[in-house]
Amino acid sequence: MQYKNKVEICGIDTSSLKVLKEDKKLELIKKAHNGDKDARDEMIQGNLKLVLSVIQRFSNRGEPLDDLFQVGCMGLIKAIDNFNADLQVRFSTYAVPMIIGEVRRYLRDNNFVRVSRSLRDTAYKAIQVREKLSNELNREPRVEEIAKELDMNKEDVVIALEAIVEPVSLYEPVYNEGGDAIYVMDQIGDRNTPDSWMDEIMIKDSIKKLSQREKNILNLRFMLGKTQTEVAKEIGISQAQVSRLEKSALKRIKGQ
Repeated sequence: MQYKNKVEICGIDTSSLKVLKEDKKLELIKKAHNGDKDARDEMIQGNLKLVLSVIQRFSNRGEPLDDLFQVGCMGLIKAIDNFNADLQVRFSTYAVPMIIGEVRRYLRDNNFVRVSRSLRDTAYKAIQVREKLSNELNREPRVEEIAKELDMNKEDVVIALEAIVEPVSLYEPVYNEGGDAIYVMDQIGDRNTPDSWMDEIMIKDSIKKLSQREKNILNLRFMLGKTQTEVAKEIGISQAQVSRLEKSALKRIKGQ
């Protein structure tokens, strides 16, 4: 239900949600792990805005935001209960994939992604046109070109194509070499959001001990938000090597 300058989800006025500072989060998590229920509740309340920001990306699934918000809160609670406060990682870095995973499981397991017949028909027509234009142009056609061929708005074509895409787990492996698996989450670059996952990692003085290549990889991945594939192309090594170097550098930064 929407009001002027106010949005309510599950009876909560989202404009009044508070945001906790990082040191406060760590303090509350430690208390919660020691059985302090009040601290656990305060931690949940202080991170509802994080849940709200995550579920926005699922707003086109046709599912009420109230329901997605409740499911996201379940992911938040799991993150609070399982977070290791001794790691040099911000809580939101750990919580975001937990919340996303919980929402995706909800959508997948309960088959709540209901695609209308018209959307499905539009998507299949767009796929056929894309194949046709690919053959004619000898390249991947742009969305604008597909929309023009269908005499439709570009936005309608994008929505239709997105509607038939099955949800994918962030932890689904997409490549494996010598036991070093690369997951879907490793392919995600987040350049524009303030809660960029790379920005969330607290790099301490120990980064000075890393090699120049390791520093470069961490800068490209976490500061510039590039995917491992993009980093590999830029510095001229394989994606598997980027993955190994990144994991090794982060472990050393965390003192593991």
